[in-house]
Amino acid sequence: MKHYSKFLDRLAYSRIETAEIMGISPVTLDRLTKRGLINPSRATRRPLYPKWEIERFLRETSEKIKI
Repeated sequence: MKHYSKFLDRLAYSRIETAEIMGISPVTLDRLTKRGLINPSRATRRPLYPKWEIERFLRETSEKIKI
């Protein structure tokens, strides 16, 4: 199990960090970005994924479990 405390107080994450947080490969994250399912900020040379955007993606793409 990886320790994610280094990510807790950040507002945005790099491509590699975002993939690690989501438990997917960077290539899969690139595919999701290309499809427009998750949108990085492009204010800098490298894309940064805001924490709220990661949370939105996970919330909107999660299956609702019926009890």
